[in-house]
Amino acid sequence: MTQVTTQTNPLIEQLQWRYATKAMDPTRAVPADVVERILEATRLAPTSSGLQPFEVVVVTSAEVRERIKPIAWNQGQITDGSHLLVFAAWDNYTPERINHMFDLTNAVRGFKNEGWENYRQMLLANYPQRDAEVNFQHAARQAYIGLSAALMAAAFEGVDCTPMEGFDPKALDEILDLRARGLRSVAILPLGYRLADKDWLVNLVKVRRPREQFVTEV
Repeated sequence: MTQVTTQTNPLIEQLQWRYATKAMDPTRAVPADVVERILEATRLAPTSSGLQPFEVVVVTSAEVRERIKPIAWNQGQITDGSHLLVFAAWDNYTPERINHMFDLTNAVRGFKNEGWENYRQMLLANYPQRDAEVNFQHAARQAYIGLSAALMAAAFEGVDCTPMEGFDPKALDEILDLRARGLRSVAILPLGYRLADKDWLVNLVKVRRPREQFVTEV
């Protein structure tokens, strides 16, 4: 068996530092430039076929977050954090959405590639014909890749956050009028700073399965 020595680096140290923060300081706001870097990391996350089939809604309005809180098990981080990121996936893959991303790629790169165009036609011949719920579930999995990028970026920036699925998606979609935009909420992420003296989890040791129970080498 290969002996593995875990080396620490700034990212690993920050991932050790982060946890699902239970209490946030309502008097501290995450600076705008820090939020933008977290959002940029999310935007740069990989997605299947490069389609980016999700969007992020940044909710800073205190009134809107107060409306969201009751449909999210009254979790205090939603209103005590300074920003609430809502990850909303496409409700379906349509020819318009697929073509938009392929056209954008061609415009940014300044040329067309035959293999790329053939790939476009393959997606157009398959994705829009599938059941909308199948397509939404696929898009939702891509949104979770973006969520992971946001989690790691927040940790790197020293910003606390708490990934949440504990909310009523239909109610949140209505509050943010997401269905009118062809979107459905899949996860939310409050950003803020921990309130250590009010958070029962802050000093507990992080628990993860050891490497030998987690990683299989073939």
